[in-house]
Parts: sequence; structure tokens; C-alpha cells
Amino acid sequence: MDSPAQILASTIAQGRKKVDRTMLEKAVLGFVGGAMISIGYLLYVRVASSIAESLPSIASLAGASVFPIGLIVILMGGGELITSNMAAVSASLYAKKVNFAELSGNWAVITIFNLIGAFFVAFVFGHVVGLTAADPYKAEVVRVAAVKLSANWYQCILSGIGCNWLVGLAMWLCYGAKDAAGKLLAIWFPVMTFVAIGFQHSVANAFIIPAAIFEGGAAWAQFWMNFIFVYIGNILGGALFVAGIYTVGFKREMNEKK
Repeated sequence: MDSPAQILASTIAQGRKKVDRTMLEKAVLGFVGGAMISIGYLLYVRVASSIAESLPSIASLAGASVFPIGLIVILMGGGELITSNMAAVSASLYAKKVNFAELSGNWAVITIFNLIGAFFVAFVFGHVVGLTAADPYKAEVVRVAAVKLSANWYQCILSGIGCNWLVGLAMWLCYGAKDAAGKLLAIWFPVMTFVAIGFQHSVANAFIIPAAIFEGGAAWAQFWMNFIFVYIGNILGGALFVAGIYTVGFKREMNEKK
């Protein structure tokens, strides 16, 4: 495992690479990022609902345990996820390797294509294929979406902070791990933790709430209100609680090792 100072240097370099991607690369990899997070959530729904009646006390934990496949695929196989970029590109901004216009442009493009990927999985695989269209899966989708939508604006922001603190840590630890097994474990534990706790992830919500909308269990106005505040929280979690804290903590050490 690399030292925290080495991980900071790697994160800054990765943030610059994310900004340097072409528009087509950002679009394609952003779509993949949104789709993979959504497939992870679809797996959560299928697993949790399948055992809810027989093992209700561990249904959510079982679902949380399989959800991380989405970020594992993104970080190890290739993809762009806005919540990861909120941490990585912010670290590059603090190091003056990117400017604010480059950061804003990257976040805007990746967010748009993450949403397209999430909506695609919710509609095509969830609704059209029918994987969330019938009970017990439909009931689980509507239930989870209702829990997300029941939070008020400041709860959404705070929950978004908690989520992206952990997602950013998953990315951070992945960048520091030396081999595939280490990277997999580094991603799995923080992501499983945020899902099991119930923190809100803007892109994951862009799957579960629209999936409920397509089955008549929510409305688009509710989704967008939730998305805006969770997204703000995700920014704070990634840009301040990960990139900000570790820049303050390890910038001097990183510079001394150059």
C-alpha cells in the first residue's frame, strides 16, 4: 500500500487525466459510470427483496454487500463517476494542476452522462425487461425510494456528505493499493458501509427513484429536489472531507518526497 502522501500525488495526477479526456471519452465513460452504479443497485434490490421474507434482519446488509460491484467495475475496469471526480479533480484543483473552469466542465459532462446511464438502466432493465416491475422487487424499489424522498433538504445534504466521504475514501484507497485484490477490498468495504448505513448517493438515487417513478411510485419533481441537495452534499463530502482533508494533511510530505 502506498503512503498517504503517495496516494495524494496519484489522486492529483488522476484528476488531471480526468480533465484531459476528450468529450467523447467523458461521455462514454460517464454513461458507463452511471450504468454500473445502477446495475449494482439493481443487484441490491434483487438480493434484498429475495430474502426479505425469510431473513428480514439481514436483507439490507446482504444487498449492501453486493452493491459495490458498480464502483469496482468503474475504478478497476474503467468508467467515470461524478462522486469520485468530486474528490479527484478537487485534489488537482488544490494542487493548481487544473483550474475551476476545467473542474466545472468535467463535473457537468460527467454528471449529465451518469444520469443518462442511470436512467437507461432504470427504464430498460428495470421497467422494460421487468426486473423492477413486479413484486417483491417493485415493492422494494418503491420502499427504498420513499425512504430517500422522506429526507428533508438538510438531511439530504448531510447524508450526501457521509456518502461521498466513504466513496471518496474507496477511490483514495484504490489508488494506493498495489494489486487487484487490494484494490477490490479497498473499494468494497467503504462502499458497502455507506449503503448499509443508508447514506445518499446522487447517481445511485438517479437509478432507484426513477425506477420507482417508472412503476408509479414517485414523481419527477420529487427526484430532482432530492438530487439537488444530495448532489451538494456529495460535493462537500468529496471535495472537502476527502480531497481537502488529505491535501492539508499530506501536501507538505508529498512535496518533500519530490
